[in-house]
Amino acid sequence: MDGDEERKEEGEVWSPEGKSQDDFMLKDECIVLDYGDNVIGHDNKYNCHKFTVGMPKGILHRAFSVMLFDVDGKLLLQQRAGVKITFADVWTNTCCSHPLHGMSPKEVDDPGATLGGDPAGVKVAAVRKLDHELGIAPGVLDPKKFTFTTRVHYFAADLKTHGPDAPWGEHEIDYLLIYKLDYPGSELQLAPHPHEVSATKWVTQEELFREMEAKDSMPLWSPWFEIIAKKFLKTWWEDLDGVVAGERCADYGSIHRFD
Repeated sequence: MDGDEERKEEGEVWSPEGKSQDDFMLKDECIVLDYGDNVIGHDNKYNCHKFTVGMPKGILHRAFSVMLFDVDGKLLLQQRAGVKITFADVWTNTCCSHPLHGMSPKEVDDPGATLGGDPAGVKVAAVRKLDHELGIAPGVLDPKKFTFTTRVHYFAADLKTHGPDAPWGEHEIDYLLIYKLDYPGSELQLAPHPHEVSATKWVTQEELFREMEAKDSMPLWSPWFEIIAKKFLKTWWEDLDGVVAGERCADYGSIHRFD
């Protein structure tokens, strides 16, 4: 084992400094899964998201989607930057990314953690990426206060960016995380990274669904957020405090299939 591999086994502290989108694609190691969300290995983002004749759905890997609400129940949305390799310029939930193999703190969760409702590694990854994408500094959000609700399995070729022969896409088991602030969203300091996020906005339930149904005001939405919005969001908004407390919609054992 060479020095790089040894450090990887021990766990690396992830840093975005000096890295381009291409660097992340080659260096970030996604957690590769079987159909039941069991870890079977790891591979870089490039291979996991590349759609080929031999691998038309890419490689199934673990992801997370954060829905950050403020005290009034408004949801923070982001528009993905135009330089993103997959699903550029689309509007989506607060933050969506991947827990990674070989990180310190550890981001790989075992089945027991997931079924127990506390995938701590995914929550650590969420804090890491909220800092990287939106400039929400570590310490502002407590990893223990993220509420894990359930998992979604989907795949989608990036037809919106690359057309009918899209070489890129997503094939993920997505862990859905909710966080509710105890203050208005206007008080949360954001510093979006321009290579990750081009715009943000806080929306009410009524505003979100009006915009999603209008088609012309915000024409592009990520496929995973369209699933989340249609399948879960209205129910969550009915009793957001109950969901955050784990009293409602806690469905740890299910994997909702949209593949």
